[in-house]
Amino acid sequence: MVNITKEAALAYHKNGKPGKIEVKPTKPYSTQTDLSLAYSPGVAFPCLEIQKTPDDAYKYTAKGNLVAVISNGTAVLGLGDIGAMSGKPVMEGKGLLFKIYGGIDVFDIEVDEKDPEKFCEAVEKIAPTFGGINLEDIKAPECFYIEERLKRTLDIPVMHDDQHGTAIISAAGLKNALEVNGKDISKVKIVVNGAGAAAISCTKLYMALGAKRENIVMLDSKGVITSDRENLTEQKKLFATDRRDVHTLEEAVKGADVFVGLSKGNVLTQDMVRSMADQPIVFALANPVPEISYEEAMASRPDVLMSTGRSDYPNQINNVIGFPYIFRGALDVHASAINEEMKLAAVNAIANLAKQPVPDVVNDAYQVNNLTFGPSYFIPKPVDPRLITEVSAAVAKAAIESGVARTTITDWDEYKNHLREMLGQETKLTQKLYDTARKHPQRVVFAEGIHPTMLKAAVQARNEGICQPILLGNDERIMKLAKELDLNLDGIEIVNLRHDNQNDRRERYARILAEKRKRQGYTFQEANDKMFERNYFGMMMVETGEADAFITGLYTKYSNTIKVAKEVIGIQPGYNHFGTMHIINSKKGVFYMADTLINRHPDKDVLVDIARLSAMTVRFFNEEPRIAMISYSNFGSDEIGSPAQVHAAVEAMQTRYPDLAIDGEMQVNFALDNKLRDAKYPFSRLKGKDVNTLVFPNLSSANNAYKLLRAMNSDAEIIGPIQMGLNKPIHFTDFECSVRDVVNITAVAVIDAYVQKIKENRQ
Repeated sequence: MVNITKEAALAYHKNGKPGKIEVKPTKPYSTQTDLSLAYSPGVAFPCLEIQKTPDDAYKYTAKGNLVAVISNGTAVLGLGDIGAMSGKPVMEGKGLLFKIYGGIDVFDIEVDEKDPEKFCEAVEKIAPTFGGINLEDIKAPECFYIEERLKRTLDIPVMHDDQHGTAIISAAGLKNALEVNGKDISKVKIVVNGAGAAAISCTKLYMALGAKRENIVMLDSKGVITSDRENLTEQKKLFATDRRDVHTLEEAVKGADVFVGLSKGNVLTQDMVRSMADQPIVFALANPVPEISYEEAMASRPDVLMSTGRSDYPNQINNVIGFPYIFRGALDVHASAINEEMKLAAVNAIANLAKQPVPDVVNDAYQVNNLTFGPSYFIPKPVDPRLITEVSAAVAKAAIESGVARTTITDWDEYKNHLREMLGQETKLTQKLYDTARKHPQRVVFAEGIHPTMLKAAVQARNEGICQPILLGNDERIMKLAKELDLNLDGIEIVNLRHDNQNDRRERYARILAEKRKRQGYTFQEANDKMFERNYFGMMMVETGEADAFITGLYTKYSNTIKVAKEVIGIQPGYNHFGTMHIINSKKGVFYMADTLINRHPDKDVLVDIARLSAMTVRFFNEEPRIAMISYSNFGSDEIGSPAQVHAAVEAMQTRYPDLAIDGEMQVNFALDNKLRDAKYPFSRLKGKDVNTLVFPNLSSANNAYKLLRAMNSDAEIIGPIQMGLNKPIHFTDFECSVRDVVNITAVAVIDAYVQKIKENRQ
């Protein structure tokens, strides 16, 4: 576990802008017209519309995506009653989690009021601002009254996350843990240590799943809550047992199937765990010190199924798995409440997600290869990107079906796509690429079948339905790696190009290549030797039509791959060079950047070919190219070196293609700001146009430009490298590419292959 020091925590909160959240404008504000629309007089019109139809607040304001995180600071984390102001860092932190996981905006509101009536009055007065209210860190029993009253008096979702968040996640975990050990929830004996807000809510939800009240024993700081105890709160009375044979935790857990700890650390001993029933379930959720440590529980008996609230152990019960997505679903249908149906829908969605194959991003985050449903994984990880689609959709659907939604969703696939897009998991561009590739899947050869990234990408591409993968490599090593990574290779062809059963194929490929390159000094023997190399062999599969596209680059140096591609595939007629492009999909728009990989020091002729290929590639993506040729100077202001080469290339392009929107050389700020460019250089052929294609003067500038964007963790999605100018769909990867990067390139390669087939059929 990472050691968090006081100094590091204080510096984190203090440095830069103090705190963790801020407000950003979502509309233009740079002109007088913008400001007049934003405030007076334009703002009067939406105000009057809302006055006529109050629900129009969801249409014209941020209400539908705005949640209040409200606390009085009486039960802050493990700190207790530290006051409203002292709890503000926690509320800001909750706001940050809402935003990064659910795309939800938050105002944190600290109310300095302990009287439940006055607290509720304050919340009720400000409620019209918000689409939902998350109550936080309010002590029991007042929190029960506060939530119940606000749910009754307000027409927006209200949820006390300390109660229901923990309840929903632990209920999903309990449901799956019981499935793992094969026990029936209606028959298991459950011990709940703790009787606060979370414990009461958890136990109620377990009963909603089928647990029997008579099988539940609850303890507070005085011991087992029995029906003969005096001065019990209404909440504790619900779970008071009639049993007179148990008084202590030690007595209660003996023979129990489930222990749920929502109390304090180090109260459950190894002997107590050993006294429980076979395959006991232990949820030790006290934080930061659990009721029993993971190590002690596992050492006490090997058959225990264990959860804690800590991220450094398996099966973490973490509220972030729930609340961002529960509110997301509720907000998206303008729900008037979060009801029991919605909570149960969240429980089932979370539980079901743990049984599905785990995305590569989750395995990478936890540095494991094979998270699969079982004793060590029965709760999804907080970083699982599918939570927003699965849980939010389930909650929204339950809200509609239970009658608390003001609006409905009919296209659930589109809704899930919208959620992915909102959080940057997927964009309309990648959706379009994948959808197009799925309609026309092609045979794609993956050169480095023994590379974990490429193997995972091939399997994912197969699962996405975008291609029929062919893996090159030693079949035994590939199968062994797939087993280690828990990957299913069913339906994926493996070609061991060095195996004896490929002799005839290698010789056939060698004869074709030797004939093709005989005027360049190739002999059959030389060509045959090269067929033992994966790039030569794989590209020959495409050249002969035995495959449709080829992906390589995770192991291979670009210089070698470029040489092989020129020899085997060749450059398209009419061109003397080929290049690569990266697509930058940003909030400002989609940009195409070239040449990011191939041509190190291009002269005028190379730059002309790159510009021509860029125009052709942009049209391939159904956009009209508007090309800026980039340099450090503007329109001839520097007459030597690379600016002169770019200037000459622009002149050649404008002469040959008078209708093409292309100009330069220019600095990148003028390329991307048409107002600045038009004011300074009104003669430009790009006047009044937004540039979408940037052709850089050399490999260094192009490569560093896109890598700078990637390294700075900008919001931009980067797709590529995309090959431009070869006779066949041969595409390269960077050695640092992720699995998703390779799958994106595969989708492009599939479309490339399909378009090429159409062209060949027309000829």
